[in-house]
Amino acid sequence: MNPSESQKKYLRGLGHQLKPTIFVADGGLTESLLAEFETTLEHHELIKVKVRVGDRSARDAIIADMCDTSGAALIQRIGNVALLYRQNPDKKKIKLPTR
Repeated sequence: MNPSESQKKYLRGLGHQLKPTIFVADGGLTESLLAEFETTLEHHELIKVKVRVGDRSARDAIIADMCDTSGAALIQRIGNVALLYRQNPDKKKIKLPTR
């Protein structure tokens, strides 16, 4: 899903108050971390991920890999923190604006 710019703006507003729920450290993306990421994303739809690894390109690669494997959309990335969104088709918690 690719949210429009107005939908991203809305999601950034919702994400402002969130604390990071997933932390990626030097161990990188393990199977258990990806499983927890999937569960958390399914439950909350909008989550913050804190990536504490080497340089910027390594962080970008990890965030891109998480988005690719889960089908989540990157809403915003500031420093080590990424805001990711994936709508749960069964239990929609966040109602996006249509425009």
